[in-house]
Amino acid sequence: MQEVVIKTNKLTKRFRDFTAVNEITFEVYKGEIFGFLGANGAGKTTAMRILIGLSKPTSGSATVAGFDVYKQTENIKKNIGYMSQKFSLYEDLTVLENISFYGGIYGLSDAQIKTKSDELITSLGLQNEAKKLVASLPLGWKQKLSFSVALLHEPKIVFLDEPTGGVDPLTRRQFWDLIYDAADKGVTIFVTTHYLDEAEYCNRISIMVDGKIEALDSPENLKKQFNTHSMDEVFYELARAAKRGE
Repeated sequence: MQEVVIKTNKLTKRFRDFTAVNEITFEVYKGEIFGFLGANGAGKTTAMRILIGLSKPTSGSATVAGFDVYKQTENIKKNIGYMSQKFSLYEDLTVLENISFYGGIYGLSDAQIKTKSDELITSLGLQNEAKKLVASLPLGWKQKLSFSVALLHEPKIVFLDEPTGGVDPLTRRQFWDLIYDAADKGVTIFVTTHYLDEAEYCNRISIMVDGKIEALDSPENLKKQFNTHSMDEVFYELARAAKRGE
């Protein structure tokens, strides 16, 4: 039986008379790459903010890494990694200074930070860049470094919010190799993306429309269900029915 690491039941978020997230129910399993898709205004960002402990739901229930989204948000934050679409490291610090800074935030000891820094720098091939400002790195390297730092404290789940925005196709492919490697080690990857070819890389995908999950399955099963050849076609078939925009 697969271990459930994210579980929601009729999770809902309202802003006065506007329902941003409307009774969504799903589970995500350990080591799974779970794609969380939806057009602008579909509610996926609001739902993700609840799951990472930054917003409380109006009703329904959810647990992340076994912790309740209403009462245990600090525990959730300690057990997840997060990488936003907007690059999340400090550009005016060096590569090593960023790693040390986040290691401290995550509660690692000096010895752990030293060991993790050496491992991370070597695995990314950044030996010559370790003492350079992050601002000087190409965008692709920044994204890979940001993802690696999000894994520094060995979280159970990593939330990635459109992590490959603006990078070239080769770098995107290399970034996904890092994702696969993390998933192989048992880390759950919860990822939003606007690149629908990346949806093909996920084990399962949910697609939100107007605050509700309108489809949830593997890419292959969704393509069969909608009698299409690509996730683009599945997405546009569902998004076409959306009543609200950005």
